[in-house]
Amino acid sequence: MSSQNSPADPATAPQTPRDTSFFGQPKMLLNLFSVELWERFSFYGMQGILAYYMYYSVTRGGLGIDEGTALGIVGAYGGGVYLSTILGAWVADRLLGSEKVLFYSAIMIMAGHLSLAFLPGAAGLATGLILIGVGSDGLKANATSLVGTLYAKDDERRDAGFSIFYMGINIGGLIGPLVTGWLQVTWGFHVGFAAAAVGMAFGLLQYGLTRKNLPEAAHRIANPLPKSERAKFAAAAVAAVALIAVAVAFKLITAENLKWIIVAVVVIATVAYFAVILANKTVTGVERSRVYSFMPLFLASAVFWSLFQQQFTVIALYSDKRLDRTILGWEIPASWVSSINPVFIIVLAGVFAAIWTKWGARQPGTPVKFSVALVVMGLAYLSFIPFAGMAAVPMLAIVFILLLFTIAELLLSPVGLSLATKLAPDAFQTQMVALFFLSVALGTAMSGVLAQWYNPEHETPYFLVVGLVSIAFGVLLFLVKKPIKKLMAGVI
Repeated sequence: MSSQNSPADPATAPQTPRDTSFFGQPKMLLNLFSVELWERFSFYGMQGILAYYMYYSVTRGGLGIDEGTALGIVGAYGGGVYLSTILGAWVADRLLGSEKVLFYSAIMIMAGHLSLAFLPGAAGLATGLILIGVGSDGLKANATSLVGTLYAKDDERRDAGFSIFYMGINIGGLIGPLVTGWLQVTWGFHVGFAAAAVGMAFGLLQYGLTRKNLPEAAHRIANPLPKSERAKFAAAAVAAVALIAVAVAFKLITAENLKWIIVAVVVIATVAYFAVILANKTVTGVERSRVYSFMPLFLASAVFWSLFQQQFTVIALYSDKRLDRTILGWEIPASWVSSINPVFIIVLAGVFAAIWTKWGARQPGTPVKFSVALVVMGLAYLSFIPFAGMAAVPMLAIVFILLLFTIAELLLSPVGLSLATKLAPDAFQTQMVALFFLSVALGTAMSGVLAQWYNPEHETPYFLVVGLVSIAFGVLLFLVKKPIKKLMAGVI
């Protein structure tokens, strides 16, 4: 049945009267905003000190892992988290629905932070990262999908609503590293990880109190898996876990090659996912065209995230080794640099939301927003070059560069999340959002790969090449915007 005629489709169901009680947006957006804030507090609080925990010496409270390997693990881990959103989206669309998956995932994330806080050494690191990674896969795509259920496909408030939701993400991203970073330098890494667990507990409580207020569409299972097929999928899951365990045991998967493995798996998963969606018999001709339009935008998104996510690899190392972080005689924790971007998001997200709302149908199309984002991101990397070779780079330099990061992010990330819900076929509502997160997975894993070519003593070639490649992709995307728009079949 065509998605335009499906009465169960939350994006096309009539909304009378239209809920505008939260700054012109649906009231439930505030609740999802709050839940995501606390989850991001915990995640970014943990990630802000993760690289330092791995490569700091044991005498400084760390694990003493080689810097290059540590940054590669950070990139691979981030890529793995976004990669596994496929699993969370599949479970939501075929087994439990977005609402239940989000709730159970939040519990798993909290358990992961507690593992990092209380289990020592590599065992605590591995257990914590696995639990947080698997939990985050269920939360990321489903939280975004639940926001999508609040709007009709033709509701011009969607991009503005996702920008507001994105601001909640970044309030958590601001506060998390400030709290965990201060606790880490004052009391040690494990106390910082414990604070992340407390933040996730707040998020879980918030969601538990408000989940009953979600619309009926949030509980809908888009494409239920027949009971006769469940044993087959359960066996496949067990086999996959066993295969990974064997690969680790025989050192086919190691800390050193993990980033490359994640990149390869994401590429294979992306091709397979596009093929599955396009081959599905329930997908209409219009829906299939829209999926094709998403392909070049997927690639652009992957390029963007390979640069943006270097905040937790190259820029984390840059902040620790190259920045003069002394303010009024006190050296701020290196992890606090990761809170600069969220500050700008909080300031500018409302501005961008207001611009998209005011322009309405006159706002630039998604391909144009993506292309400008890539150009701005390239300029940000070129802005590192004047400071190459400087003994101690002033904080204002990284503040300006991260301002450019933020502008690019607001042009692409919330817009991309909104686009995924608009282009999604009816049977793949949550899984289309997971496909967008695959682009984030690929980019994040590549941020760990790219980090191996960064040399603090010879910075100019690295920043020059990365910046120019991003600008070139942006220009190319702008040149092909018309055929992409045609394939989008009326979606802006």
